[in-house]
Amino acid sequence: MEQTWRWYGPKDRISLQQIRQTGATGIVTALHHIPNGEVWPLDDILARKKMIESQGLTWSVVESVPVHEDIKKQKGNFQKYIDNYKQTLSNLGKIGIHTVCYNFMPVLDWSRTDLNFQFEDGSEALKYEQKHFVAFDIFILKRKNASKDYPTEVIKQSEMWYNSLDNNQIQTFIDTIIKGLPGAEESYSVAQLAKVIGEYEGIDRFKLKEHLFYFLEEIIPIAEKANVRMAIHPDDPPWPLMGLPRVVSTRDDVKEILDKVDSVNNGITLCTGSFGAGYFNDLPAMTKEFASRINFAHLRNVSRDEQLNFHEDYFFEGDIDMYSVVRNLVEEENRREKSGRTDKRIPMRPDHGNQMFEDIGKPNNPGYSLYGRMKGLAEIRGLEIGIKKSITT
Repeated sequence: MEQTWRWYGPKDRISLQQIRQTGATGIVTALHHIPNGEVWPLDDILARKKMIESQGLTWSVVESVPVHEDIKKQKGNFQKYIDNYKQTLSNLGKIGIHTVCYNFMPVLDWSRTDLNFQFEDGSEALKYEQKHFVAFDIFILKRKNASKDYPTEVIKQSEMWYNSLDNNQIQTFIDTIIKGLPGAEESYSVAQLAKVIGEYEGIDRFKLKEHLFYFLEEIIPIAEKANVRMAIHPDDPPWPLMGLPRVVSTRDDVKEILDKVDSVNNGITLCTGSFGAGYFNDLPAMTKEFASRINFAHLRNVSRDEQLNFHEDYFFEGDIDMYSVVRNLVEEENRREKSGRTDKRIPMRPDHGNQMFEDIGKPNNPGYSLYGRMKGLAEIRGLEIGIKKSITT
């Protein structure tokens, strides 16, 4: 697999030189300074590519070209934003960047209830606890009819927990939830969050899926011409939140998306953490079934339960059989090489790593530590080498 690393651009605390020292050869990044919906100019793309290459690295994957909310809702100037998206894909292809990760999650890119869950060894990870999220939805956001979406016992537990918090703890909790909003550095308020959620009224999962299919039918022909492989990212976590529908959560969702536009350019990001947060998803089986359409991989582990609680875990710990996942990816690469596919190497990055050592207490995009991800990358690299040797001997 191609070993890559997510980098948030020139403002990232972790430098390109440090990334190169981790052993990664590819960079996963985006032009975060360009507002959602606008075309990425050729000059901007080329300037970032040259910056990355000046450090002996390759810009391997765009993560992500954001899908404007109007496209998801099919409201306002959504067709203009789709046309802009097409132009951006064409521009990326011209510059030689051929993999684009994106998501179709309404409003929230990801959700956690604790950004500093402490392990016994002193490291810190991200955690999601369902009763805490329910407390936000019902008692802070106060979404209309929210209580109808949850079991009575969970609501009781949520209320008890919420009533135990002081004002400072409540504000910290609100800030944690807001972190999952795109552009959260602009500091959304609860009222603003309620407003953007309200704009999805009347859009259920079936309607949102229709909008996704329309988007795919528009962009995939352009992606094919530009030789850009699209890789839709799963919902994180893979179930509805705050009344918002989710459409990339399960094995059946993935099959429907891939069948709707049957092209290798219409693929998925195999995120073992996002899919894996759902106890109902079998990651080794999904990897095997959809191997030919995996255009990008995020590899991390989670510990989860059937009550929709989970926390991010070390690579070889947790509930996902990472050995089988990686073996299936290696076998797929072998198949691609024998068949002559040009994308025989699947770009992979270590996903969310624990905060540890000097990273603890330093500002980071949640999950994107230096040492924790470096540990994960080394473990993936070693596992891959061992699998390859076992296959060839």
